[in-house]
Amino acid sequence: MPLFNLTDLTARLGREDRLLGIDPGSKTIGLALSDVRRTLASPYGSLKRAKLRANAAEIAAIARKEGAGGLVVGLPLAMDGSFGPAAQAARDWAEALSEATGLPAAMQDERLSSAAANRFLIDRADLSRAKRAEAVDRLAAAVILQAALDAASHAAAGSAGAGDSRPKP
Repeated sequence: MPLFNLTDLTARLGREDRLLGIDPGSKTIGLALSDVRRTLASPYGSLKRAKLRANAAEIAAIARKEGAGGLVVGLPLAMDGSFGPAAQAARDWAEALSEATGLPAAMQDERLSSAAANRFLIDRADLSRAKRAEAVDRLAAAVILQAALDAASHAAAGSAGAGDSRPKP
C-alpha cells in the first residue's frame, strides 16, 4: 500500500476512526493513539522491535482493538530537513508496515520528538532515568501524532473556505 499525505489519509478514514502514531526506534517502537475526533494524541504503549511481520501483527491487533483506521509513522529527517538514509529506511519500513497491516499510513516529521519527550519527562514528570527510558518512546509517538493531528486540522480549516475566493464584505 502506498504512503499517503496527511490530508489524503484522513479523507480515507471513517468518521470515528482513530489514528495510531508510531515512533519506530531501533530497539523499541513507541505507540500513541488519537481520540475519535482526531484532535488529541495520547501515549499508548511500546513494542519491542522485532521482525516486521511480528510487529505488524501486534500493531494490526492494537488498531482493531482501538478502532484505528490509519497509521502516522515518524520520519527522521536530518536537522536541515534533508532526506537521508535514516529517513529512507523509515519510509521503507512504513510502506512495508502499511502493506502488512492493511492500514493506510502517512509520515510525519519527527525531528526533536524524542528530545521534547525527554525534556517533558525531566521537567515535569520527576522520573528516574530508567523510568524515562521506558516512557520516552510512547511519549515521542504522541508528540509525532499530535503534530500530525494539528497539521491535518490546520489543513482542513484552511480548505474549508477555499471554494469561495471573493472578498468578504
